Amino acid sequence: MTKSEEAKPTDFIRAIVADDLQTGKHARVVTRFPPEPNGYLHIGHAKSICLNFGIAEENPEGTCNLRFDDTNPTKEEPEYIQSIEGDVRWLGFDFEQRRYFASDYFEQIYTYAETLILAGKAYVCSLSADEIRAYRGTLTEPGRDSPYRNRSVEENLDLFRRMRAGEFPDGTHVLRARIDMTSPNINMRDPILYRIIHTSHHQTGNRWCIYPMYDYTHCISDALEGITHSLCTLEFEDHRPLYDWVLDQLDTPCHPRQIEFSRLSLEYTIMSKRWLNDLVVSRAVSGWDDPRMPTISGLRRRGYTPESIREFCHRIGITKAPNRVEMSLLENCLRDDLEERAPRAMAVLDPLRVVIENYPAEQEEMLTVPCHANHPEMGTRALGFSREVWIEHDDFREAAPAKFKRLALGGEVRLRNAYVIRCHQVIKDPATGAITELRCTYDPNTLNANPEGRKVKGVIHWVSIRHAVHNEVRLYDRLFLKANPGEDDDFKASLNPDSLRTLPACPMEASLANAEPGDHFQLERLGYFCIDSKDSAPGKPVLNRTVTLRDSWAKIEAKQ
Repeated sequence: MTKSEEAKPTDFIRAIVADDLQTGKHARVVTRFPPEPNGYLHIGHAKSICLNFGIAEENPEGTCNLRFDDTNPTKEEPEYIQSIEGDVRWLGFDFEQRRYFASDYFEQIYTYAETLILAGKAYVCSLSADEIRAYRGTLTEPGRDSPYRNRSVEENLDLFRRMRAGEFPDGTHVLRARIDMTSPNINMRDPILYRIIHTSHHQTGNRWCIYPMYDYTHCISDALEGITHSLCTLEFEDHRPLYDWVLDQLDTPCHPRQIEFSRLSLEYTIMSKRWLNDLVVSRAVSGWDDPRMPTISGLRRRGYTPESIREFCHRIGITKAPNRVEMSLLENCLRDDLEERAPRAMAVLDPLRVVIENYPAEQEEMLTVPCHANHPEMGTRALGFSREVWIEHDDFREAAPAKFKRLALGGEVRLRNAYVIRCHQVIKDPATGAITELRCTYDPNTLNANPEGRKVKGVIHWVSIRHAVHNEVRLYDRLFLKANPGEDDDFKASLNPDSLRTLPACPMEASLANAEPGDHFQLERLGYFCIDSKDSAPGKPVLNRTVTLRDSWAKIEAKQ
């Protein structure tokens, strides 16, 4: 549980639930998380997961179902089911005794459809999909009745049963609700309840060749499961009249209350499954779990923790007002979590050789340093030191600005957990003029200490060349250059060409050699990193940069 989660969250939905329990409308709360298994879950789904499972956990005897709304077998895969289950578990929520599929209720849903036909509330329509669209009208023009709207009950029932028997090809007929073709709400203009799809279903096999539509199935599934509060995002607000209409026509165990809240809109990401799938299919990313993707599996592979995502969902809260959340909020939730849990290590991404001329050439030391300065229970690690070390190119300036607290020609700096060194010579490539090496001296009396009267302002990280291991590092940045890439359909035009930079062999301290997939580290002064769960091999970890540190010098330099 995160620090924020220790205090029970408050929002308008929780207020409704509390009132319903207090007045006795419900003895206990039952919610559900109802994903369609047609893709991987993303950070927006995490908000819904935390809301639905969270409300159930917060109330005595409350429960939350995981229900797959699997009504379109042409787009659904067992792979998606497995990934969704894994994501919900990883976020820390239990559904093992409450896992369902809408397909579990197909027979009952079909029986309800016949009930609607017998009551004159549904009919078989033989218009094509394009004709149905044309007859539906627009936001400013009413729809027109289908020429098949007045078929007799007997004919409708016969046709519907023959649809189920497989007599007709796809697209020949649909079952529609008979409501009102002049309704200002287009969703109420005789919506489709069933269509013909001759495709095997991942749960029911070939038992069905007609499948119910989501809007018709969802409300019935809620009622059959005894859901008390059906929580969904605002795009379903216009669907609520249909939700209520279906349940009002049928004798169901209960009539859940649908409540809408604003969906998550996060800067520099997209939340459309269709667009995310386009990125995967077009190979703009390596897959649904690419660490640049906003999918839960992508965030997990990048190094996000379930605690940080739950904390993020807690901080953004639940409202009806649409808003775009800054990416920095999500990143700060992660930094706050990893600051306490991630052991420290050192690596160099852009190496510059430093020769410490007064350190004996054959000498070496094994320094014992803490894994985390604030958490001694994490233990210590051995850090090799020798005459030659790598430092970052960016940590040196020949002529340093006034506020530059790293190494400069003629200046001193402390090597983290080791000695103070002074640079006295710069070696350059004769052809290019690029700096290739620094010549320095060290003070043997400064191992983790400053002699009296001596002040050294800067501390930089380093790696002993003799003791270094070399591993691949992947530097991830935001996937899009625009804060709102979903403003138009040409969202791929704003893809960030530098969203991934791969460094094939970065020197790093030996303690990282045996790091295992999923391990987190703070590479000192570079950021938080995670061992990649997919491409790492024993003894050859691949490090993904999860998030950078807050870099005060970068801000100063940018202003200058």
